Amino acid sequence: MASAAFGALPFREQIGFFQRKLNLPTTAWTDIYTQEHDYAFVVAGANRDAIVSDFRAAVEKAIVDGTTLEEFRRDFDRIVAKHGWDYNGGRNWRSRVIYDTNLSTSYAAGRWEQLQHAPYWQYQHADWVEHPRPLHLSWNGLVLAKDDPFWQTHFPPNGWGCQCSVKGLWSRDLEKLGKTGPDQAPEVKYAEHIIGVRSPNGPRAVKVPEGIDPGFEYAPGNARLRSAIPPERPDPPVPGSAGGHGLPNQRPDWPLPAARPFAAADLLPAGLPAEDYARAYLAKFGATLTQPAVYQDVIGERLAVGAELFTDAKGNIKATKRGREVFMPLLAQALQDPDEIWVRLEWMHALQKAVVRRRYIARFQVEGEETPALAVFEVGSDGWAGVTTFPGTGQSEADWRVGVNLYRRLQDDQE
Repeated sequence: MASAAFGALPFREQIGFFQRKLNLPTTAWTDIYTQEHDYAFVVAGANRDAIVSDFRAAVEKAIVDGTTLEEFRRDFDRIVAKHGWDYNGGRNWRSRVIYDTNLSTSYAAGRWEQLQHAPYWQYQHADWVEHPRPLHLSWNGLVLAKDDPFWQTHFPPNGWGCQCSVKGLWSRDLEKLGKTGPDQAPEVKYAEHIIGVRSPNGPRAVKVPEGIDPGFEYAPGNARLRSAIPPERPDPPVPGSAGGHGLPNQRPDWPLPAARPFAAADLLPAGLPAEDYARAYLAKFGATLTQPAVYQDVIGERLAVGAELFTDAKGNIKATKRGREVFMPLLAQALQDPDEIWVRLEWMHALQKAVVRRRYIARFQVEGEETPALAVFEVGSDGWAGVTTFPGTGQSEADWRVGVNLYRRLQDDQE
């Protein structure tokens, strides 16, 4: 057991968050601040690649294998002796800071990802803390919507040694607590702190919410989650690519399931602001324009969903492309309940490289339309693209059905 504060066992999201970090030498703890820690592994004052790399391996072992603080301290002593590292502070204090901070923030980042499925979050203060912080204690039991701005600055840990946590809740849980909805978020007051007084780069002032230690006023994992949201590709999926440059070119010998009925009233009206279309799409996955979510598809693949799906390079929401906005519900359902999922390695001429793209397709008989609509959602390392089309002359459903079939929805008579 690594620490009672961080959970008895490491878990996939925690390990994945840490392993995606890049090593970065630094001269002081203020060199990397708040959400920048989502991307960089640092040990304050470890200014050589070799030292950072060795500490990285020791911390990763602690997270993955659940090694204790005393075991980590043996690694700490070995690394210090090997590199002749002259660090600030005592050995026990410094090793604990490195150990606790990395385990607690990676745990928090993993929980941030896990909790995206719960509509409400509850702040929980650890009962075993000997000297509780008054404000942390006052937040105990606070229930807020997961997209409440409070969590952007108050998601624990909220300071050195903080052992607070967050629990996910659903409507039924609120009923058990005697609540009809979330609580009112407390007023957030800010205080100015001077950090980096002994830093080679000099001191600077930061504004931090009261009750939060400087450097902890962020939600670990949030920046990383947003960066995982695929950007939209400038061009739509090209059915012709389904037989062009790429592999494999295997095609199915079975037909698509019969088109599912879709009520015209469930389409979106034309002429709405772009934000409304994006908001409607994101809501299908439990996300909002301000709060991303992680969606797990029918084969277990995870996809980060958020406003960045529709955000252009200038930060504007662009959801009204090629008339697709009206058919946003079809695109969402194609991802949530596809007829088939295909994967294929395809060549990108513009970048002169190959990318793996996963393609979700679903067919619907929209009320009032003679021809079934085909909704296609495609995602890869180069971003995502989506289209809803009514196949006609020169274009068929077969154009999209090529590669490796990962999933097929069976009709009732096939089950």
